[in-house]
This record gives sequence, C-alpha cells and structure tokens, in this order.
Amino acid sequence: MKLLAIETSTEACSVALHMDGDVRELHELAPRRHTQLVLPWAEQLLAEAGLRKSQLDAIAVGRGPGAFTGVRLAIAIVQGLALALDRPVLPVSTLAVLAMQGQGERFLAAIDARMGEVYLGDFVRDADGLVSAVSDEIIVPPSQAPQPTGPRHGVGSGFGAENGALAQRLAGLLTGFDAAALPHAADLARLAVRDFDLGRAIAADALEPAYLRDKVALTLAEQGKPTPR
Repeated sequence: MKLLAIETSTEACSVALHMDGDVRELHELAPRRHTQLVLPWAEQLLAEAGLRKSQLDAIAVGRGPGAFTGVRLAIAIVQGLALALDRPVLPVSTLAVLAMQGQGERFLAAIDARMGEVYLGDFVRDADGLVSAVSDEIIVPPSQAPQPTGPRHGVGSGFGAENGALAQRLAGLLTGFDAAALPHAADLARLAVRDFDLGRAIAADALEPAYLRDKVALTLAEQGKPTPR
C-alpha cells in the first residue's frame, strides 16, 4: 500500500508517506507556513522513496476539526491531488490522529477551538494498536465537558485552553495529560491504511471537512467592542 498523508489542522504541519508498511514523515511546528511546506515536503518524501505520484494508491487527509484555514488547506490540496491522479481519498478525524499519542488504552483528545471552546473526542485503542472513536466528536466549553465513563489519558491543546479548565473539570478521571501533543501525519497514515482495508475510501469530489462549528469568529458585540454606526 502506497499512501500519502497530509495533516495541517493545527499549528503543526505534517506530511507522511506510507509505503508497504514503512512510514516516513516530515513534521514541524510551523504556524502560518503550511502553504509553503506541504507540497515541497510531499515531493521530497516521494523523491526519497523513489516513488512517483502516479504510483500512489490513495491519499489521506486530516479532515479536522481544527483551525479553519489549516483544515481548508489540507482538504483543498488533497482533493486537487486526488482528482489529478484519479485516486481515492481517506478522510480521517484529526482528533483520532491526535489520540494516537495517548498513553494506555482510553483517551480524550482535545484541541483548543478558541472562542472559549474545545473540540473533544473519546477514543479507545484497539487490538491492532490503532484508535477508534467511542462517541461523536463535539465542540463544548471546557468547563461543561461531559464526564467520561472511566479513567482517560488526555492529549492535545484543549487541555491547556482557558487556563486548563478542561483538565480541572476532569481532574478526578484523568490519569495524566499532554497539552503540547499535536497530530502527526505518520499516525494519520496508519489510521488511513486501516480505513482503506475496511473499504472506507471515498471519491475526491465527496471529500468534506469536519468543522463542528459553523461560526468562525465572535461579533464585535460579543467581544465587548463598540459596533460602528
């Protein structure tokens, strides 16, 4: 299986190439530089592997939730590549990708959604070492996050948002948390290969982002600022 994976839903830019079980990745904390890095990195990984784009079986993308510009960028790039190559696409939840870095078997993955909210997902590690969601992903104020059914390890920037409100809310149920964790395209590639084997690949023109939130910014009134007359 030869698969290219692109994840730009957070401040990290991450591209990986899965080639018959071997995964190579380029990953960097690069706010506002995603557009400069993604395609050159993809070309670099393919060149190092001696692989042409036409030899790819599929392309995977972190579909969000996350930063709106980052999610849109990855969706647009992957859709363009897949249409040009006539290859299927594997959209994977960015929260699931993030959860791959959790310790133990049960995790809460959380990304700072700004505007006083976090994107939150509950995951379990399967026998194959990969994660699966156990409930729908949500966007919620961290102080109102639902209580999980048992202990969880927390991963993601959502645990540092709003002065650590999510960690405080779930303090009695967290075995620990890593608020600095960011999604990696290598994990995205591994999840996407499983999804490909399960028949979850889709046509490029059916690819859609997962924003979870329709509203992207507060109004001036909501920010407590005077509105123009």
